[in-house]
Amino acid sequence: MDKVRVRFAPSPTGFLHIGGARTALFNWLFARHNKGEFILRIEDTDTERSTDEATNVILDGMRWLGLDWDEGPDKGGPNGPYFQSQRTPIYRQWVQKALDAGLAYRCYATKEELEAMRELKMSGQTKTAYDRRWRDKGPADWPADQPYVIRFKMPTEGICVVEDMIQGHVEFPNDEMEDIIIARADGSPIYNFCVVVDDHLMGISHVVRGVDHLNNTALQIHIYKAFGLTPPRFGHVGLIHGPDGKKYSKRHGAVAVTEWRDAGYLPQVLRNYLVRLGWAYGDQEIFTLEEMIEHFTIEAISKSASIVNPSKMEWLSQQYLQSTPPAELVPALAAELKRSHNLDVADDPRLPAIIKELNTRSKTMLDMASGAVFFFARPAAYDEKADAKFLTSDLAEPVKFIFDGLSALPEWKEESIQKVFEDTMAKFEMKLGKIAQPVRIAITGTTVSPGIFESLVILGRDESLVRIEKMVKHIAAKATEK
Repeated sequence: MDKVRVRFAPSPTGFLHIGGARTALFNWLFARHNKGEFILRIEDTDTERSTDEATNVILDGMRWLGLDWDEGPDKGGPNGPYFQSQRTPIYRQWVQKALDAGLAYRCYATKEELEAMRELKMSGQTKTAYDRRWRDKGPADWPADQPYVIRFKMPTEGICVVEDMIQGHVEFPNDEMEDIIIARADGSPIYNFCVVVDDHLMGISHVVRGVDHLNNTALQIHIYKAFGLTPPRFGHVGLIHGPDGKKYSKRHGAVAVTEWRDAGYLPQVLRNYLVRLGWAYGDQEIFTLEEMIEHFTIEAISKSASIVNPSKMEWLSQQYLQSTPPAELVPALAAELKRSHNLDVADDPRLPAIIKELNTRSKTMLDMASGAVFFFARPAAYDEKADAKFLTSDLAEPVKFIFDGLSALPEWKEESIQKVFEDTMAKFEMKLGKIAQPVRIAITGTTVSPGIFESLVILGRDESLVRIEKMVKHIAAKATEK
């Protein structure tokens, strides 16, 4: 195989959705597997809909997923993707080449004429929505001072064959292809033409994109061939559907990459999930990034649509949280605590121990952050139902006993803390749950926490005793009221 050069070419008219992210990932893996190059090209020729904000969202999503690109306009590396809006002079030169070579022509059809032609197409009377009425006319026919677009001359007979790397042999009747516009009346270039020019000039060897672009491929192949250029190889990936079999959209759940990030999923989890939407390597479900690169091939991509399964995403996330060394998750937990709870704890040395206690209980980093908050912030109040059920006046003496026992400990260790609980249970003939729940509520405000002994160790002696003493006084006050 010749050197692989692939590209991801999003339009900055919205967020980076998971379909685009999967396309980017497949291209990136294909390039890395073949020791090739991955190009990022922002296709922002639609000036009315393209925004800098959307561009930044796309770039942030790519960086978060770890999909670095190899060059930009100055070949300056990952800080400089290509922007089509900066390449307009190049496209205009190629439009002029097409005109000079007789491959394109001026079209002066009016809005009303085009609408009438579209109606004929919709009624089934014609195969195309434009009847090529200006195709064979020259300067003598051109009206003065009337706007025009530039159309490309498509073949009118035969078929266009696409030997697709994923979809297989696909045929398109040429007489059903319209002479597409390649430049608007203001001279600005159009998508299908810009793509061909860019892919040629950038040396793109393979184009891997969604199957919804397959019709565009036939048009683009004709442009390549008209200029005497060799098209890249094409591969069109099946769409992503929701559980109901319809195209995946907001009604099915998170669509944007940033939504999955904000829901607490790690980038490696989303990468792993996306790679399995339409690609397989035996029965393996969980892959390191190195394994993805090693095993990824275009041939293993399915031509069929893939179904999003949120429960599978949760399962994957749990597997990653449980198998990743706690120290490696410290930056992610610190960032999530800052984002979702405004807690700046990046330098707290307890984070690895906290992660160790919470990783088997959490589905996402958001879950883990929520479960970790009590280690850094005292509960403002006790949960009302928990208070009524577990902080009962009959516990006044046992909780005072356990507080005194904990206060007297020479070492704040799990074993010695557990011994105080066992002594309390023996003295008052109580089960662990009866005495543990009040202490759990004291330190968390709720009935949920990791193991009570481990939690007290991590929370520390001073803070634990402050919170438990408050609970002891709270129960004592209830007993006095009676």
